[in-house]
Amino acid sequence: QVQLVESGGGLVQAGGSLRVSCAASGRTLSNYVMGWFRQAPGKEREFVAAISANDGNTYYADSVKGRFTISRDNAKNTVYLQMNSLKPEDTAVYYCAAGLPTIYSLTRAGRYRYWGQGTQVTVSS
Repeated sequence: QVQLVESGGGLVQAGGSLRVSCAASGRTLSNYVMGWFRQAPGKEREFVAAISANDGNTYYADSVKGRFTISRDNAKNTVYLQMNSLKPEDTAVYYCAAGLPTIYSLTRAGRYRYWGQGTQVTVSS
């Protein structure tokens, strides 16, 4: 069993930066693909970014590519999402997830087994 806890959300002005973290307990994250998803009010949960377990390859949604960076520190059992040049449309609850999706399915929320409780990110215009 893996427990995931996100932190670092908050309110930021458009153009600003924020880093959210996801700390795990119960089992090492090193064997899992880690993903970040977000859900805005009235919208479906959407893929934001993922990082592979072994080679550290990263994957991003087109909407955040070039602005967001996902990273992991296996020694700290923690995954990060650095968000720069934030836009009001980035406002959402951000969730981290751990699982074993293939490279073809890592954008699908259903392929992740463990989820955090989410952290709110609000970007004001």
